[in-house]
Amino acid sequence: MRRTAALLGRRAAGRKALPPLLFFTDPVRTPDPEAVAAALPAGSAVVLRTFGAPDAEAQAHRLLAIARARRLKLLIGADAALAARVGAHGVHLPQRLAFRARPLKAADPRWTVTAAAHSLRAARAALASGADAAVVSVAFASNSPSAGRAIGPVRLARLARDAGGPVYALGGINDATARRLADAGLVGLAAVEGLAGLRT
Repeated sequence: MRRTAALLGRRAAGRKALPPLLFFTDPVRTPDPEAVAAALPAGSAVVLRTFGAPDAEAQAHRLLAIARARRLKLLIGADAALAARVGAHGVHLPQRLAFRARPLKAADPRWTVTAAAHSLRAARAALASGADAAVVSVAFASNSPSAGRAIGPVRLARLARDAGGPVYALGGINDATARRLADAGLVGLAAVEGLAGLRT
């Protein structure tokens, strides 16, 4: 997966520098996100999703320390206020909040802002709203309890071509499925459990 993500990142050269690999945390499916973050290749990003956890700020500070040491980016899921407080590198927005991308980037132009998208229409809307990239899911069958029907590599490639900007694939991404997306026109890959086994 890391090799495929790196290849996609090189092909995207010339655009705004975006991480070729996004690690999405999950309280249940990635119980040790710090260990995974510490093993990510330089240039990757961690998307911290706390889902209202009472220790969200402490989690963010720990991951930010790892990100700085490892030359990673830390994006905070759906919580721009937390991202600002801890000095994160940006925000990942759920699809319903993608319209906030441009105001967030205006408030801090250094931020990277990505947005979830579950269709071509949503990806276009996110990018038109100022998101640096749309994170499209679900690419393949996923263990996420909220996952819908898998898009598959052929339809995903068509979506990436027609979206009008950078697209990541999320959902069921692992070493085997990543290779099927090498020619899909993506800017990078995003994964949850597919990266959970990484260790330094």
